[in-house]
Amino acid sequence: MYDINKVRADFPMLNNKKMQGKPLVFLDNASTTFKPQSVIDAMNKYYLEMNANSHRGDYDLCYNMDVEIQKSRETIARFINSETNEVVFTSGDTEALNLVAYGYALEFLKPGDQILISEIEHASNTLPWFRICELTGAKMCFVDIEDKKVTVEGVKKAFKENKNIKIVALAHTGNVLGYTINAKEIASIAHNNGAILVLDGAQSVPHIPVDFKDLDADFLTFSAHKMCGPTGIGCLVGKYELLQKMATFHTGGGMNVKFNKQGEVIPLDAPAKFEAGTLNLSAIMGFKAAVEYLNALGMDNIHKHDEELFKYAISKLEKSDKVIIYNKDSNNGIIAFNVKGVFAQDEATLLNSKGIAVRSGQHCAKMINDVVGDIATVRMSTYLYTSKEEIDIFVENLINGGDILDAYFLN
Repeated sequence: MYDINKVRADFPMLNNKKMQGKPLVFLDNASTTFKPQSVIDAMNKYYLEMNANSHRGDYDLCYNMDVEIQKSRETIARFINSETNEVVFTSGDTEALNLVAYGYALEFLKPGDQILISEIEHASNTLPWFRICELTGAKMCFVDIEDKKVTVEGVKKAFKENKNIKIVALAHTGNVLGYTINAKEIASIAHNNGAILVLDGAQSVPHIPVDFKDLDADFLTFSAHKMCGPTGIGCLVGKYELLQKMATFHTGGGMNVKFNKQGEVIPLDAPAKFEAGTLNLSAIMGFKAAVEYLNALGMDNIHKHDEELFKYAISKLEKSDKVIIYNKDSNNGIIAFNVKGVFAQDEATLLNSKGIAVRSGQHCAKMINDVVGDIATVRMSTYLYTSKEEIDIFVENLINGGDILDAYFLN
């Protein structure tokens, strides 16, 4: 296990940063994460030493940038165990899911085909599929939720009841309740029924070891900013034969072999055919540095740290009859909760006054209300730099609340 104090020293945002005049306790890591100095340095290196476009010039700076992009792609491919040519750079998880929707589903679905999702999905893994159904005549269907989870048995049941499922699109780890699905078994069920599996890895790839080949998912998406990397960059990882069959989502410079005035366009092979225009080059360098940072700590160690903090926080929160916890048996660093009699946004505002950053609301999963039984929840989420001392501060202010929370209850 790594030394938490040494880890925290790597993050400038944790260096005496205050909020509301109090030391910052950042517990909104499922939304975005802080960046270590190595990531910031990698991004600055582009602007200070390497500022050139890629694949656009016959000079050293451009060639060096080409090499950096390839190294980044190779680093990410090794990290999730895919082939290098299966890694497509996108602006993030949202664009990656839209790329699958408009590049694959729009091409191959026909009226009457079905897309299977769950009602606990993030908007990024819901709204593109709604739109695809409008455009193709395909239909949405939903897997039954059992104990707030997507289960293998629930997926099997969905295939028995729906005979035309062609795409299964599920979060590997949920962004509200934090449960991780058995993706490998679900991929097998999908393939045995002639469907593909699209895996939203936004909350799994940053926290647990993910092996793309072993899971046998057809597509995997994730964002750098949730794993200590920059905003504005992410990945679609797809089986190469599927990427080759897909239509392009964006078109423009750099993604084609040729085009002419007759309208003939010959795209490059994947992944280049999906990367039209100038890529977010400094962010790609930062993405690589983030993956290298996670590798140095070890994904098993990061997951163990998440588990330990989750159990520690739950053990303390369970002592209070004020707190409603919605996912006590999860283990990846996300706790969804409410304080009895306090609206979620009000609780988040109260915690903010104590320097504690959490998220409240529906967390971009606006069909989850019936699952959790409440219109909104508060979500705290940890990451590799979160300390037990920060959990103590969070719990103390949540349960005992000081004069502000006491006044709230009195009123």
